[in-house]
Amino acid sequence: MEKKIASEKGETTGADLGRAGTAVKEGIIGSLKGLNEMEAAIVSLARNAVVDTLRLTSDVAETSISLGAEVAKGAIKATGEVGAGLVLSTKGVTKGIIMGVGDVGGDIATVANKAVKGAVQGAAEIGADVGLVARRAVDGAIDAAKEIGADAEEVAKVAVEGAIEAAASVGTTTTKAVKEILIGVVEGVREITAAAFASKRPSSGDGGPTTEEAQPKTTGRNARGRFV
Repeated sequence: MEKKIASEKGETTGADLGRAGTAVKEGIIGSLKGLNEMEAAIVSLARNAVVDTLRLTSDVAETSISLGAEVAKGAIKATGEVGAGLVLSTKGVTKGIIMGVGDVGGDIATVANKAVKGAVQGAAEIGADVGLVARRAVDGAIDAAKEIGADAEEVAKVAVEGAIEAAASVGTTTTKAVKEILIGVVEGVREITAAAFASKRPSSGDGGPTTEEAQPKTTGRNARGRFV
């Protein structure tokens, strides 16, 4: 009788494990889809807010710089107050700010720098993980640059600089943490960009010159002994 019960329990446990695995898998897929939708909504919110504000000013360049920093900083502090969504909102808000500025023809690079600074400063003020916020803000800036066709490498560079400058105002330990988490970001973007350009170069089969064709051809020496 005991063996039968044990056997039944074993069979039930195996079935439960299978169902549990499937449930977790489906739950994760659903959650990730939900997170993507939430991030898209945050990007849209920040983008529209920036566009609406800048359309009311005559000095887009100057206002966009100040606006980017304030919106990013305010969003981080608001997220800290509700205690959730810090990672999600940091990337989405930064991305939305830069895309909004791009919509009205503002200085993308400068705004990226200021927005990331604002995010880092906001994180420091609420005691959040500054390194994590810095990384997600830089990720958002790079994503925005790629989507609007801006120079992603340049945006990555100025965004990282902004994060480090803001961290320096907080303290040495914070600066070190931010530098460590951002190591390789600019280099990574540079490598991706280089690979993208390489894939677009015409091959010899596309009508472009081969390495051999691109080299100067020599057929012999002229009367002065020079190759011609």
